[in-house]
Amino acid sequence: MKAKLAWQPQGTVYGALLNLRREFELWAPQMHEAPYEAPPAAPVLYVKTANTFAPDGAAVPVPGPVRVGATLGLIAGAAGEPTHAVLLDDLCLPHESYFRPPIRYRNRDGFLVCAPRSTPLAQLALDTLQIAVHINGALVQSVDLATLVRPALGLWAEVSAFMTLQLGDVLMLGTDCLPDGRPLLAAAGERIELSAPGLAPLAHALVEEHA
Repeated sequence: MKAKLAWQPQGTVYGALLNLRREFELWAPQMHEAPYEAPPAAPVLYVKTANTFAPDGAAVPVPGPVRVGATLGLIAGAAGEPTHAVLLDDLCLPHESYFRPPIRYRNRDGFLVCAPRSTPLAQLALDTLQIAVHINGALVQSVDLATLVRPALGLWAEVSAFMTLQLGDVLMLGTDCLPDGRPLLAAAGERIELSAPGLAPLAHALVEEHA
């Protein structure tokens, strides 16, 4: 019998920026400055390319500290509606320009680590779900989906209104900062674990990148 492969995205993976209330409020003053002059009226999305996909248990090479991005991904079914969800670590290099970061900060090899399997949405309480983040065994963050600016299914509906999500596409709900506004950073030699009720947990390591 052939062994079952670990889950990996089968379509395009989209992420949503500024979709956790704490981070949204942190950046709100800059949204009113030129050239924006107002908060975004629609979801702000970016794409994680296929080279970023890494399996549970991966050792991800990093050139320095990286931002840990614990998030939940909704997976499109055949009818274009979300049917399953999965834990993801959306890694990113720290950068100054939040609104227009170069793709090289988000889309390095291995920078989207995926839990080993997905879970049917019917088994999850999306609106109250909390993602626990441990680094080297210590709890360092809790991402509370009750604080989403656009709740899970509402975000999906807004995105679906202007683009078609195909079978296997993934829509990530967003990442959060720490209570003091700092990003959660980790470095080579550290082990990251994500867990949430009803979902397959995710664990991976960071290793030093060699030229």
